Amino acid sequence: MHRPSFPNDRPWRRARVDNAMVAARCARVRTRSIKTETKDHLLRLALSMVDLTTLEGVDTTERVEALCRKALRPLSDRPDWPSTAAVCVYPNHVAAARRVLGPVGGPVKLASVATGFPAGQTPLATRLREVEQAVADGADEIDMVIDRGAFLAGRDADVFHEIVETKAACGAARLKVILETGELGTLDNVAAASRLAILAGADFIKTSTGKIQPAATMEVGLVMLEAIRETYLATGVQIGMKPAGGIRASKPALHWLVLVAETLGSDWMSPTWFRFGASSLVNDLLRQLVRRDEGIYPSPRRFSVD
Repeated sequence: MHRPSFPNDRPWRRARVDNAMVAARCARVRTRSIKTETKDHLLRLALSMVDLTTLEGVDTTERVEALCRKALRPLSDRPDWPSTAAVCVYPNHVAAARRVLGPVGGPVKLASVATGFPAGQTPLATRLREVEQAVADGADEIDMVIDRGAFLAGRDADVFHEIVETKAACGAARLKVILETGELGTLDNVAAASRLAILAGADFIKTSTGKIQPAATMEVGLVMLEAIRETYLATGVQIGMKPAGGIRASKPALHWLVLVAETLGSDWMSPTWFRFGASSLVNDLLRQLVRRDEGIYPSPRRFSVD
């Protein structure tokens, strides 16, 4: 496996963001009205892009197994509706989730947070062992956190090295790199961290752990999407994007899809390249789909509480 070398000139630090332009573009996207057949299509697409997630101290094997069953069939009486993209759990629950989801290669991927989630402050050797064990237990994807303290202190080589080593530990599993944008302070820092993660080998870049506010704002999302676009135009390499935290309703989720389509184009409009880290979003998407199918909003009791 090729391991990228650290560029001493740190090109990502030259990234500068026009904050006013970002705000204006996001404001325009939020005014878009999406109707009829397009809305039906996008609601189903959004459902297929969710990483259904449980990352709580009270997680149990039973809770994880129930979440996996919901991921496979989000609404029991609608078997023709899409499954979610993935289930995301702590490493100690990967084996249980794998048993419910079935063999690797099925319709729902199995993701696991690792590398000392959510703070990323454990020793690197410990973080790498955690990744290797999660992959050995059946994880298709690893969501890692960067050391934000190191990045903000300018220790870019340390952050780069940790991503490279984590990518190597993933083997065939895809690597999502969480920037925790709510702790980065400025859009310039978000742009720089995005480019650093991509150069170090990220398959996806992800906004947040969901534990820090603000989480997945559309403004930081646009900056990250532009870093992906820049990389693709320069190299032809396609990188995925995952906003996580704070996206709870269908309307903003559809606006995110508009933003992705306008910035990156149709090639990114699939769960292979775009995800939502937003478990509470699933029930609202289901509610909107049932309403469009049956003409009335269903009772909340029709949906499981995750």
